Amino acid sequence: MLTPPVSERDHTEGPADAPLTLVEYGDYQCPYCGMAYPVVKELQKTLGKKLRFVFRNFPLTQAHPYARIAAEAAEAAALLGKFWPMHDMIYENQDDLSPDNLAAWALQLGLSDEKLQEAIQRPEIAKRIKDDRQSGIRSGVNGTPTFFINGTRHDGSPDYDSLLAALESELAIR
Repeated sequence: MLTPPVSERDHTEGPADAPLTLVEYGDYQCPYCGMAYPVVKELQKTLGKKLRFVFRNFPLTQAHPYARIAAEAAEAAALLGKFWPMHDMIYENQDDLSPDNLAAWALQLGLSDEKLQEAIQRPEIAKRIKDDRQSGIRSGVNGTPTFFINGTRHDGSPDYDSLLAALESELAIR
């Protein structure tokens, strides 16, 4: 089970009262998360207002040297009102992920490098990433991406057909 449940602290897209909540624990440099990104976008289009999507950080820093700085950049962008644009920019350009490119992408989103670096230094950024990771560990996450549907871990494939079937099955139960 998802621990803690989704709350106002989470980054969400979609209505808070949607009958379906899809939570992803992700790593911005993980190639499997990169493959799951367009799947989630397509699910959002297909399910519309029936789906709320939540992203939580789970950087696998041993395997992915830029995962943490990418998570910090996304969280810093969140403090500046641009979490989802930065999240999308990172995944859409994942093959080019580097500290220099993160700064360039922030500029493209209208965030100055100074403001981004200032925000990254704030203690709540490191705390949030740590809290997300700890919640993932408590929820049984051991790799990325890991998805939860309405609080229950989805152990099937993270491909479109598998996730859509699981989401539709959950919708039928409700």
